[in-house]
Amino acid sequence: MSEDPSEGVVRRDRFSGGPARGFLSSLAADERIFQADLAVDRAHVVMLAEQDIVDDDTAGEILAALDDVESAGHGALPDGEDVHEAIESAVIDRMGADGGKMHTARSRNDEVATCIRYRLREDVLGVVENTIALREALVSVAEKHTETVMPGYTHLQPAQPTTVAHYLLSYEAAVARDTARLLDAYDRINQSPLGAAAFAGTPFDVDRERTAELLGFDSVMTNSMDASAARDFLAETLSALATHATTLSGLAEDVVIFANKGYVDLDDDYSSTSSIMPQKKNPDTLELVRGTAGDAVGGLTGLLTTLKGLPRAYNRDLQRAHGHAFDAVDAVGNATDVAGGAVATATWNTEILAAEAADGFSTATGVADLLAMAGLPFRTAHEMVAEAAAEANGENPTVATLDAVAEEVLGASLWEYVNRDAVDAALDPTQSVASRDSQGGPAPSAVADDLDAVVSALDSDTAALATRRDALAAADEQLATEVTRYD
Repeated sequence: MSEDPSEGVVRRDRFSGGPARGFLSSLAADERIFQADLAVDRAHVVMLAEQDIVDDDTAGEILAALDDVESAGHGALPDGEDVHEAIESAVIDRMGADGGKMHTARSRNDEVATCIRYRLREDVLGVVENTIALREALVSVAEKHTETVMPGYTHLQPAQPTTVAHYLLSYEAAVARDTARLLDAYDRINQSPLGAAAFAGTPFDVDRERTAELLGFDSVMTNSMDASAARDFLAETLSALATHATTLSGLAEDVVIFANKGYVDLDDDYSSTSSIMPQKKNPDTLELVRGTAGDAVGGLTGLLTTLKGLPRAYNRDLQRAHGHAFDAVDAVGNATDVAGGAVATATWNTEILAAEAADGFSTATGVADLLAMAGLPFRTAHEMVAEAAAEANGENPTVATLDAVAEEVLGASLWEYVNRDAVDAALDPTQSVASRDSQGGPAPSAVADDLDAVVSALDSDTAALATRRDALAAADEQLATEVTRYD
C-alpha cells in the first residue's frame, strides 16, 4: 500500500502521480452518487457472502466500514479518481487489505453504470412528480374557466375564439405525454448492469439477479458488454427531459405574451420589477423557464456527441456523459415546479378576454360552416366570407356587409341560405365556442368530457409513480435487513 494516501490503493504506484491525475478525477462531481455507490457496495458484498465468495466475517467488516464511511460523508473521502475508488480506499484504510475483497467479481465499469442508474431513477421519478403537479394545476384552473371565452391564435394572429379551459387542457395533454415518456425512460433505467464486470463477465459464481433484487432493479441486463457500455438510457432520459422542457417553453412563451396583452396577471411571487422602472411587473420566472429548454437541448446535443464516436465497451469519455442528464433533471424539474406555481396563482382577466375574443373576425369560420351546412361547397362559403372580411378593412364585417357580399359572390341573398338568428349566433364568440362541441373541442360540454378523462389519467399516473416508489422503498428495506445479518 502506498504511504501517500493521495495515491490511493486501486491504481498503485505505477499510476499514482503526474499532472493528469486531477484531470482524470471526477471525485467532486461524484458526490451526487455517493449514497448510490454505498448501496451498490452493500448489495454486492451481501451477494458475495451469500455465494460463499467472501466469508461472512469479512463481509461484516466491510459492511461496518461502509457504515463508517457513510457517517464520515463524501467530504472525508481520500483523494481518488472517482467516488468508487475513494470509497474502496477508505474501506481498506479502515480494515486493511481484506477490504479490497469488496471489489471481487466486479469492475468499476459495471459499478459506475449501476450507480448512475440507481441515482438517476430517483431523480426521474422526482420530475414525474413535478409533471403531475403541473398537470393538476392546469386542470384546477381549467375547471374554473370552462366558460371563460378567450381569443385563439394561429401564427400569432386572431383565429377562432376558444376558452381558457380548452387552452390550458391543450398543455395538460402535452405534459401528460411528457409524463409518459419519463415513466418509459424510468423503466429502461431500472435495469441492473451489476455483475457484468469490465465487460466480459466474471468467472466467479455471482448471482446478478440477487443484487438486482436488493437494489430494486426490475431486471438484469443480459449481455455483459452492453451492460457496462450502454448509456442510451441517459440519451433517452435527456431526450424526454428536453421534450418536456420544450413543452414548458411554449407554455411560458404564451403566458409572457398573454401578460403583455393584459389577458393574465402573474402573481407577484412569480414576477419581478425593474431596477430603475418601478411601475414594471416582469414575467421573469417564466422567461427563465423558457430558457431552460435551450440548456436541456444543449445537454442532449453534448451527450449524443460524446456517445456517437465511441467504440464498444467502456471508454473514459463516458465519465463526462451522465453530468448532462443530472444537470437537466435538476433544471427541468425546477422549471416544472415554477411553471405549475405560476399557472396556479395567475389571474385571468375575463372581461378583457371576452372583449377581444371576436377580434380579427375570429368567428368567420362559423359563418362559413353555416353556409356549408346549408349545402354550399365549403370552398365557396370560404371565398364569400373572406371577401366580406376584405371589404371590412380590418374591422369585423357587419351582417349587412355579409349579405351584400353574398349577393356578389353567390348571386343571392345570404338569407336564402341561412337565417339571421343563426348568423348572429355564429358571430357571437360565446355561442361560437358552444357550437364547436366535437370531441376535444372548446365547447363547455366537450371540455367537461375531457376533464373527466384527464382526471382519470392523472389518477393512473399518480398510481404508477407510487408503485415505482414503493418498490424502491421495499428494496431499500430489504437491503438494510440483509446487511444487519452480518453485524
